[in-house]
Amino acid sequence: MNKHIHMAHPWHGIQAGPDAPLIVNAFIEMTPNDSVKYEIDKESGFLKVDRPQKFSNIVPALYGFIPQTYCAEHVASYCMEKSSKTDIVGDGDPLDICVLTERNIASGYILVPAIPIGGLRMIDGGEADDKIIAILKGDEVFHHWKSLEECPDSLIDRLRHYFLTYKQIPGEKASKHIEITHIYGLEEAQEVIRKSQEDYRNHFPD
Repeated sequence: MNKHIHMAHPWHGIQAGPDAPLIVNAFIEMTPNDSVKYEIDKESGFLKVDRPQKFSNIVPALYGFIPQTYCAEHVASYCMEKSSKTDIVGDGDPLDICVLTERNIASGYILVPAIPIGGLRMIDGGEADDKIIAILKGDEVFHHWKSLEECPDSLIDRLRHYFLTYKQIPGEKASKHIEITHIYGLEEAQEVIRKSQEDYRNHFPD
């Protein structure tokens, strides 16, 4: 039997999920076990090495993106509306997501079901670069958190610290070009996801 099997492209070939933005598919690029920053190669769909981590800090959650999302005009406009900033553009990437779980998931390049509970409104060099925070669906420890406002400050501080310093060069102060203007809850997270889906449909109509 001659079968032609093709793997779906992680960004374009997988849906965000039928229940998005309530529950989304999250494609995981990195785990807390990784000392190298990986990211998707947009053309091929393979993971590629972006850079070794500069310091010993590690991503504090499963980290990846929501398929068939894109951060462009609508995401940027929503960022400006909520932050009162001007001249913001989308970063031209799929929407980032961190997935919290008490399970030790050691390898990336996997798809996990995730329940968004909030996000970090991050602006990197004038580009909207939101980080959606979610809970692994069915997680026995974190499932009771329904919005990011319910999470302990220590967890939010850990997420903030990682994203404010993960591009930092040893010996230099934290970049002034990266800022987190707001920590937002469930409703805004869902709206950011909707905006990113709208941007994706506009930029990738086929």
